[in-house]
Amino acid sequence: MTLNANQVRVAITGAAYTAPKGSTAPTDATSPWPDGAVDIGWISDDGITESNSADVTEIKAWQGGATVRKVVSSSEMTFKFTAIETSRTTLELYHKGSKVTGTSGKAVLAVKAPGPDRRLFGFDVIDGASHIRIVVPDGEVTEVGDLVYKGDEALAYELTITAYPAADGTVCVKFSDDPAWLSSPEP
Repeated sequence: MTLNANQVRVAITGAAYTAPKGSTAPTDATSPWPDGAVDIGWISDDGITESNSADVTEIKAWQGGATVRKVVSSSEMTFKFTAIETSRTTLELYHKGSKVTGTSGKAVLAVKAPGPDRRLFGFDVIDGASHIRIVVPDGEVTEVGDLVYKGDEALAYELTITAYPAADGTVCVKFSDDPAWLSSPEP
């Protein structure tokens, strides 16, 4: 087997975006995000965590109790990150269903009980000239962390985005201009 250290990738930098559900999403790794997409801003140095989980049900046979099949009974894809830039976008994502209003530099956020707020989400992951773009056409903030007000830390808005499936089962689309994506290790 031939090893290739040039194909080791690190998520050096990137960005997280949101847009109204149904917005036109980019169709490659590097074109600009469409009008209406908003950069969520600074993300903590923990980066973005993609998680895939599946619940599997084992089917056992009467004869000897052998497992004869496993069936995926549910699955979920989530993206978790902590926004550390306070903005209208972050406040409205964190307080799902609430809107910031105001004029003349005075803002009001009447925090409501969370309601549905499905949107398009996107993530750019960059390592030098290698780009990965993840597009979640139908996602929603489904979990938030505690908001801590402390004198030596940035206000941090921990968000977990759940990706919902389209009619064909697709929960997200990943694009890349990285040649490593098309290469195969040699035997």
